[in-house]
Amino acid sequence: MLLWVILLVLAPVSGQFGKVQNCDFNITFGVSYECLNMMKWQRSIDFLWDPLPLRTYKSIIFLQPPWTTVFRGERVNLTCKGFGFYSSQKTKWYYRHLGKEISRETQKNTLEVQESGEYRCQAQGSPLSSPVSLDFSSASLILQAPLSVFEGDSVVLRCRAKAEVTLKTTIYKNENVLAFLNKTTDFHISHASLKDNGAYRCTGYKETCCLVSSNTVKIQVQESFTRPVLRVSSFQPISGSPVTLTCETQLSLERSDVPLQFCFFRNDQMLGSGCSLSPKFRITAMWSKDSGFYWCKAATMCYNTTSNSLRSWIQVLIPASHPVLTLSPEKALNFEGTKVKLHCETQEDSLRTLYKFYHDGVPLRYKSVRCEKGASISFSLTTEHSGNYYCTADNGHGAKPSEAVSLSVTVPVSRPVLTLSSAKDLISEGAKLTLHCEAQRGSLPIVYQFHHENASLGNRSAHSAGGVAISFSLTADHSGNYYCTANNGFGPQRSEAVSLSITVPVSRPVFTLSSAEALTFEGATMTLYCEVQRGSPRILYQFYHEDVPLGSNSTPSVGKVSFSFSLTAAHSGNYYCTADNGFGPQRSEAVSLFVTVPVSRPILTLRVPRAQAVVGDLLELRCEALRGSPPIMYWFYHEDVTLGSSSVPSGGEASFNLSLTAEHSGNYSCEANNGLVAQHSDTISLSVIVPVSRPILTFRAPRAQAVVGDLLELHCEALRGSSPILYWFYHEDVTLGKISAPSGGGAYFNLSLTTEHSGIYSCEADNGLEAQRSEMVTLKVAVPVSRPVLTLRAPRAQVAVGDLLELHCEALRGSPLILYQFYHEDVTLGNSSALSGGAFFNLSLTAEHSGNYSCEADNGLGAQRSETVTLYLTGLTENRSGPVATGVTGGLLSLAGLAAGALLLYCWLSRKAGREPASDPCRSPSDLDSQEPTYHNVPAWEELQPVYSNVNPRGENVVYSEVRIIREKKKHAALRVRSPTPASLG
Repeated sequence: MLLWVILLVLAPVSGQFGKVQNCDFNITFGVSYECLNMMKWQRSIDFLWDPLPLRTYKSIIFLQPPWTTVFRGERVNLTCKGFGFYSSQKTKWYYRHLGKEISRETQKNTLEVQESGEYRCQAQGSPLSSPVSLDFSSASLILQAPLSVFEGDSVVLRCRAKAEVTLKTTIYKNENVLAFLNKTTDFHISHASLKDNGAYRCTGYKETCCLVSSNTVKIQVQESFTRPVLRVSSFQPISGSPVTLTCETQLSLERSDVPLQFCFFRNDQMLGSGCSLSPKFRITAMWSKDSGFYWCKAATMCYNTTSNSLRSWIQVLIPASHPVLTLSPEKALNFEGTKVKLHCETQEDSLRTLYKFYHDGVPLRYKSVRCEKGASISFSLTTEHSGNYYCTADNGHGAKPSEAVSLSVTVPVSRPVLTLSSAKDLISEGAKLTLHCEAQRGSLPIVYQFHHENASLGNRSAHSAGGVAISFSLTADHSGNYYCTANNGFGPQRSEAVSLSITVPVSRPVFTLSSAEALTFEGATMTLYCEVQRGSPRILYQFYHEDVPLGSNSTPSVGKVSFSFSLTAAHSGNYYCTADNGFGPQRSEAVSLFVTVPVSRPILTLRVPRAQAVVGDLLELRCEALRGSPPIMYWFYHEDVTLGSSSVPSGGEASFNLSLTAEHSGNYSCEANNGLVAQHSDTISLSVIVPVSRPILTFRAPRAQAVVGDLLELHCEALRGSSPILYWFYHEDVTLGKISAPSGGGAYFNLSLTTEHSGIYSCEADNGLEAQRSEMVTLKVAVPVSRPVLTLRAPRAQVAVGDLLELHCEALRGSPLILYQFYHEDVTLGNSSALSGGAFFNLSLTAEHSGNYSCEADNGLGAQRSETVTLYLTGLTENRSGPVATGVTGGLLSLAGLAAGALLLYCWLSRKAGREPASDPCRSPSDLDSQEPTYHNVPAWEELQPVYSNVNPRGENVVYSEVRIIREKKKHAALRVRSPTPASLG
């Protein structure tokens, strides 16, 4: 409550529109103590008066000392002023130099700095301030100026120099000499204004050399507040009403605490007792003498800065009185066509008055006049002008109406119009007839009279518009001419005559067709007849089909009318007709008509469960004739062979189903017949795909047995299946290849046989429906036998008569079963079959077994003979003596001695040469490994040492045998057996 009391007391003297901070700068000059107190008082008033005390303004930085340029090493105190309600506030500071920004926070709102750069601050509760640039200069001469300069400020520019500079200072403005400072460093601008804007610098002299120039300072004088604007509560107040004047302006942020005083003027005459701190001035009552130009002035109390608003015109308005409406002429008879003048007038003059004229509340016209008391309008009277008139006057303060004035216009009656109760000229006997007579114009009352052939029927008086009417029931005597008259005292007016004819309503018509047949074909011409037995002409006949009009015909007399058209299928249904001569239509009984329509050419469609018809699918044949009277019989054909038929009693399509086989491929058609004509559909071709059957794989070779090197032809064929068919060939489930057969007959695949081609073969057939695999077929590739090798084996080292000799024959290559034959001097010794490993034949040796041996191998693909092996067997079977034996023995021993000597010499020479032969003949036969001797017919063996020696430990007469293998010219191996006598060994 206390706050509201303060507001009521302080409100009349408050009202700045811009609020910022204090004006106690260290650079202010000549500010009085009273002014400072007034600022503080003004600040409290502004806070209480401000309608938005919580609005925020940017923070502001103040400098102490106030200069933006100082010498390096000096310090400057920055003070951040905010506009919140925080007394002890934290402050954020931002320093930016050479593109880098540093921020810090202080507990108070002051900061001491000594670095050049750009500074900003943000007080608690206020937005960020504008940047302030400080220059801590290292120059020997500087010019110092305050941060901001406003109109009316006392400004000091200070030129400071270091010790080496002599201060014989010159001040320049915009490079023109402004002043010479001999004994002072300060240049004063007592009352700053816009003419003081510019660039300032100062100069001095160094003691040793030359002229020194300071930095340049730009002074931009700012307005302390904006030019005031005069706001008026009403620029056209009504006389006696109050008006409030408001002088609006905005203080600069840096000068928000500077108090302003406001003065208000009318035509250069100050209003009230003088200027005050309140921006509002209230005039309690405005009168016509107070009209004029109003303006206001705002001025600072500290710096003597003033600014005037623009002038605004205020016009005091005087409300209009109730006007008076008069007619002229006043009492004359107001006949139609007479010119009448309406005049509306007020008692006082006004700058502008708007007059409006009304007739029965509807606006007629309006006129606006200046400095006149009334306005008039004129017009010629018509019947519509009868009624009440009034006017209104409005000078901008509300319209005031006059009293109403009545006007009655007298109009003679016009020629009346006679009408009957029916707009038609046919009236039936016994009907009630109403005659209506009306004059469209004429002053009331009007007397109307009705006449039939000049005989009066009666009269009626009308006191309102709309005319009068009489009614009566018609008889035959009422036919004739009728008219009426109207009279309102200015002479009767007669209507035109109206003729009346009494007519007979038509009887019920009879409807017939041109043909009595029950069936009528499409395309035939049908004629409909309609006839009435009685009724007054003219008679209008209408023909209908299912309540839809077909056409009409009018006849001037009683009789029959007709309507013809060509029949279509849509014409089946009920027909009737109506007859009307103006008294309402009469309807005949309905007659049914059935139009028989021949069937149209049917459409055959085939439907299968998939995109392609396959054997086993269910084929649905659908046949439909789009037009034709039911019932319709449908027939289905395949290659002109009837498949079946179906009858449709109520129209539509018929269907026929087939379970497809391969024979169902071909052309299909259908036929529709409803007894009038048969129609055949177009032919549709159907191709039934047959899934492939299980294929059969067969081999074709040049001989009964497949042999390595033969060309094998594999043939795969599916006996059933739609072409094309893709055949795949497999060997042990490994794909050999694929071949597509566009038609029947299967596919072929050729192989040049090797031993690896033995195994299991199969093939696969696929025509896109389902692949089928053949049965497995085994192929065995036979290998012809190679040339066999014959070897001889004996049980001891020296073969003797009576020993068992084993012959072994083996072909290293060849498919089993192989038949081996053993030969001695081309005489068959025996044969043996073997799957593998060759065959053996045993022989108990006798002296006759010396000779050539061979063997033969045959597996049915061609016999092969081995090389010949020679076995030579010599020896004695009993003791003999005599010179012959002794000579023979001596000769043999001599030969053995010579051979031994030669052998010893060969061994000695070999060892002397430092090498050893592959087979050392100098060794004793006992050094050889003891093994069963084996003899092969190997061509690479040139000669072998004896491997058989017969030794008689008892000194009896024995036969010594030596076996050698010697290569002969025919590449046959010879097996020689020598049997020396004991005498020769001695």
